[in-house]
Amino acid sequence: MSRIGKKPIVLPKGVQVSVSGGAVSVKGPKGELRRQIVDGISLETVDNQVLVSCAKDGKQDRAFQGLTRALVANMVEGVANGFQRALEINGVGYRAEVKGDTLNLALGYSHPIEYPLPQGISVEVEKQTKVFVRGIDKELVGATAAKIRSFRGPEPYKGKGIKYAEERIVRKAGKAGKK
Repeated sequence: MSRIGKKPIVLPKGVQVSVSGGAVSVKGPKGELRRQIVDGISLETVDNQVLVSCAKDGKQDRAFQGLTRALVANMVEGVANGFQRALEINGVGYRAEVKGDTLNLALGYSHPIEYPLPQGISVEVEKQTKVFVRGIDKELVGATAAKIRSFRGPEPYKGKGIKYAEERIVRKAGKAGKK
């Protein structure tokens, strides 16, 4: 049984949810998000809460009920407060800067990396080594942060590269050398 799918989603002040033609739309102070929902899953708004229910009681239907509830809850949280991922850049000469809607990275390669930011994503750079990715779509914020991290992932010997702020790099010992 889907326990997550049965929990109601409490709507914060200023957030509205509407369902039309198999798509859910969430409007709030930070913006608007739309998403298609799976057939057989229905949403209804009752007393400032959104309830997700499924027509059938199959295993796959209950899984989609929980998935839909989690996705709609993330949409509500995003339009109300927004999401953020923090990245740290470690390494001599490694730095980042934002010019317009492009993130410029110097990561020790022979060329600088210019990453055009997706629409709906804002990036803030602090002290050239801390990058904050912000937006209202949790999925897009996470994907953008992962793409930026993939340009030079952290290496296990010196820890150089781009890592998430909360990530812990397991270090390896270098060569032992002959005696």
